[in-house]
Amino acid sequence: MTTPTRPITDVRRAAERFHTQAGWLDSWHSFSFGHHYDPANTNHGLLLVSNDDIVEPGTGFGMHPHRDMEIVTWVLEGELEHRDTIGSHGVIYPGLAQRMTAGTGIRHSETNPSSSVPVRLVQMWVLPDTEGLPPSYDQRDLGAALEGGGLVPIASGQGHEGAIAIHQRDAVLWGGRLSAGEQVAVPGGVHAHVFVAVGSAELAGAGPLAEGDAVRLTAAGSPVLTAGTGGAEVLIWVTA
Repeated sequence: MTTPTRPITDVRRAAERFHTQAGWLDSWHSFSFGHHYDPANTNHGLLLVSNDDIVEPGTGFGMHPHRDMEIVTWVLEGELEHRDTIGSHGVIYPGLAQRMTAGTGIRHSETNPSSSVPVRLVQMWVLPDTEGLPPSYDQRDLGAALEGGGLVPIASGQGHEGAIAIHQRDAVLWGGRLSAGEQVAVPGGVHAHVFVAVGSAELAGAGPLAEGDAVRLTAAGSPVLTAGTGGAEVLIWVTA
């Protein structure tokens, strides 16, 4: 990839995202996904998918395949149950990061085990730096780290302590549960995707951001992000 000669700040509003409604699923896609396709909106750096999903109680995604992709799932509300063909099984809840390396091929299901409460999650895909890896699974509770404020590495290909490891040396996912008015600097990188998952915030150079809004930064340095009056939960991918 060629580094641009000038910084770019590209604000994407929540309502501008592709939208899928399937009765049991309400999904907002930041990039082209499934039958939603725009050749000008397929990725930002190495980030290919960022889906903001609500899954109704007792429903979910049945067994389906993936290959050669690093898939990170982050639950915002409720719980999500995971099963796969390499024998992994876990229930993901807010603060528990999950990574699945699809590698040579894996099938998995993701369902809402609750009979009454929807689950809201963000699922994100990045390209691996090596194809044909053995499929694998990892999950890690980062709740205590998030309570300390600031940004916490959730998934990293650079060996950040506490983060789940991903097989992409040029990508790191940062997350933060920011209190009202709390300020953090967006980690520097060629590409940064700043997503306001919960609450509101303001990003220097981009202005106010509501829940579901995102900013795509390219060679834009480390602008300051300030949480709104009700606080904010943010997810920030920094990639090549």
